[in-house]
Amino acid sequence: MLLPLLLITLGIALRQADRIHFARGRPSSASAAELIALQRRRATNWTPTLLLTGQWVQIAGWWLLAVHGPLAAAAAALGVAVQFRHLQEISHFAVHGVLARTRRANQLLAEVFAHHPLGLIPVPERRRLHVRDHHPNAARPGIDPNLAELHQAGLRPGTSRARFARAVVYPLTWRGIHGTAANLRHSGSWHRTAAIGLVLGAAYLTGGWPALVCGVLIPRLLLYPQLAWLSLINEHTWFDPEPRTGSPAWVEAGRCLRLYPHNRALARLAAATWLPYGDLHHYAHSAHPAVRWNYLPALERHLTQPHFTPDSFLTGPRSVIAHHRRALAIQTTAGPDTDTDTPASSV
Repeated sequence: MLLPLLLITLGIALRQADRIHFARGRPSSASAAELIALQRRRATNWTPTLLLTGQWVQIAGWWLLAVHGPLAAAAAALGVAVQFRHLQEISHFAVHGVLARTRRANQLLAEVFAHHPLGLIPVPERRRLHVRDHHPNAARPGIDPNLAELHQAGLRPGTSRARFARAVVYPLTWRGIHGTAANLRHSGSWHRTAAIGLVLGAAYLTGGWPALVCGVLIPRLLLYPQLAWLSLINEHTWFDPEPRTGSPAWVEAGRCLRLYPHNRALARLAAATWLPYGDLHHYAHSAHPAVRWNYLPALERHLTQPHFTPDSFLTGPRSVIAHHRRALAIQTTAGPDTDTDTPASSV
């Protein structure tokens, strides 16, 4: 039991190099231009490499822990799912070109440490979908690929309460699991398939069947997709964005939200698990995508708050889920003019 805990601790320690490096000289509040200038001076390739290495060292620790009984295996499944979620979010900043110093390093680190071993789509394709298609068009029907995903899962006007509830846990449904498996089967070239096989083999050699099942299969097919899905649901007021023109911060304030603005404990828990590496500060990221996650809290303090700042994700009248449910219900009663499948360009 000691070795797994030591590996997990070592992985956490390796990750701190990046945090400490970018913390030097960081103001508590500043404009995007000031923060981008600072992060360019701090840009490096070695701290992101240590950061990503630390994530996989932690995963190896969870694999070793999985052999110590059912409770340890369950903890390992959740722990690895969180690490997969972290790898996805770190690679998201590589897609934006702000993880490492150069574009080549950003792409290489994202592919080697996240996209290849997790079976994600190639980085250039993700960059096209996310940076070109999603960011300028967030929550715009017919244009935003992320909104299309939500619609396909059942989050659309006219959905019943039961279907809405199933859509919230879509990755855990049969359709969702089938979709995840299909994406892995069509992950691309032979070296991507080989990378997935390498992860499966490493898990089995590290901790046997418990590590393979609870340290790779359950996290990758069920738990990590669900964490990522909840993060997606939490990013925007998808179904009732305020149409605005003006500065990026003003536009994004009308279609983003900020969860747990007044609850530090829940905010820190979310940042450590399902909203890591700046995802809790998605509004600030949407307003200025070129800012690294280390500086998003300082940027957020410089900006005005978005129009929706819920204190709860799941429960309560001002929760994220309740907000989405009401927005879809209003669109249902408003009639065909608010059909969310109609392209924005034709409205």
